[in-house]
Amino acid sequence: MMQQENIDIVITWVDGDDPAHKNKKNLHLTGKNETSHDDIAGATRYRSTGEIFYCVASILRYAPWVHKIYIVTDNQDPHVDEFVARNFPENKTPIEIVDHTVIFRGYEQYLPTFNSLSIGQMLWRIPGLSENFLYFNDDIFLVSENKQTDWFHDKQTVLYADKFNVQWAAFLRWAKHLLQNHKTFGHKDPMLNAANMMKSDFFFLHPHGPVPMNRLWYEKFYTEHPDWLHSNIKHRFREPSQFSSLVCYYLDAYRSGLLDVRSSKGVCSFLKPNAGKKGYMARKIAEMQSNNKLIFGCINSLSETTEEEQTLFHQWICKLLDIKV
Repeated sequence: MMQQENIDIVITWVDGDDPAHKNKKNLHLTGKNETSHDDIAGATRYRSTGEIFYCVASILRYAPWVHKIYIVTDNQDPHVDEFVARNFPENKTPIEIVDHTVIFRGYEQYLPTFNSLSIGQMLWRIPGLSENFLYFNDDIFLVSENKQTDWFHDKQTVLYADKFNVQWAAFLRWAKHLLQNHKTFGHKDPMLNAANMMKSDFFFLHPHGPVPMNRLWYEKFYTEHPDWLHSNIKHRFREPSQFSSLVCYYLDAYRSGLLDVRSSKGVCSFLKPNAGKKGYMARKIAEMQSNNKLIFGCINSLSETTEEEQTLFHQWICKLLDIKV
């Protein structure tokens, strides 16, 4: 039998309610109204309501093949050890906290950073990280059993995504800026920027979920394009000129025949509740329970909804993962 390779998972996490983190962020605001937009530096972007526990629990429950879990933070600790010991007493998957200073070694001039795009493209620099690994934000969770081969197989990376036309994306960006009268920076914008850099007429639009990455590709890419690395990580907050290094990787892998693209339809559930959506959580949970294709989900801005909706989600996911928080 062929031996399976080691696959690690990297989770990025921040506790935005930590007074030290708040003070640090406030010291570096530029006065450009960043905090008025949640997609740049609004408080919701950094708020944590325990999602990290669900994220870790879902990996231990549904991906027991994972070699190691790394949690990347900015001088913080989510204290998952006690939670794991209580809910997974037989757990043998190591969990390590990695500070921003580790992945930004040699680039300390760009710290502190509050920019998920900058942080995400430095994850490959974690010492000891497996060649192939998965990147999770802390609000992402698995909902069903999966295997290594659902993400990597036969030297190919598996991507759950769908092609998106660059011209259409550019039109949508123009229309959004015109109608909203300000330049927000959404999910597709860094993807479009990357596609333009790679001279592609499309990009792969992947949902908010786990994303597969290759450490050696990133090392080679940024050795060849050090200026691209500097230009992307120098922004402490998300900035409209930034690009998605993931899109660069996927387009290059696709051109090389090393990307197995599978439709994202039905495999992901994106939850974005708010206080104005009465009954939203119950509807989304019912949808997830009836979908036998579902692999992963993302709970975005849970702190912005009502206590009743939050409780409903907490009860559902605790039952799904068979845990107690």
